[in-house]
Amino acid sequence: QVELVESGGGLVQAGGSLRLSCAAHGPNFSRYAMGWFRQAPGKEREFIAGVSWHGIKQYADFVKGRFSMSEVNAENTVYLQLNSLNLEDTGVYYCASDKTLGTVIGGTSKYWGQGTQVTVSS
Repeated sequence: QVELVESGGGLVQAGGSLRLSCAAHGPNFSRYAMGWFRQAPGKEREFIAGVSWHGIKQYADFVKGRFSMSEVNAENTVYLQLNSLNLEDTGVYYCASDKTLGTVIGGTSKYWGQGTQVTVSS
């Protein structure tokens, strides 16, 4: 069993930056892939970024270099750096994990966090 807990969300002005954290708890977690998703009000959930246990990363096209994801660190925590934020980035950001990066990217991860709210103001 794996538990994922997101943190680091909050209110930020447009053009600003934010760093989100996802702490994973569970045995042999270092062998799992992890990813980030977000869901804006009234919008569909969308993939942002993911990393395999080998350290291979993949980003959604809309990121356009503004976001970056870390590898899993020794404390089983991954980060999502959000830069040049705009109003369209507002939403709930979720952490997800499963054994393969493909499963994570496809949105069918076995494990999901509760989400952390990111609100971008003008």
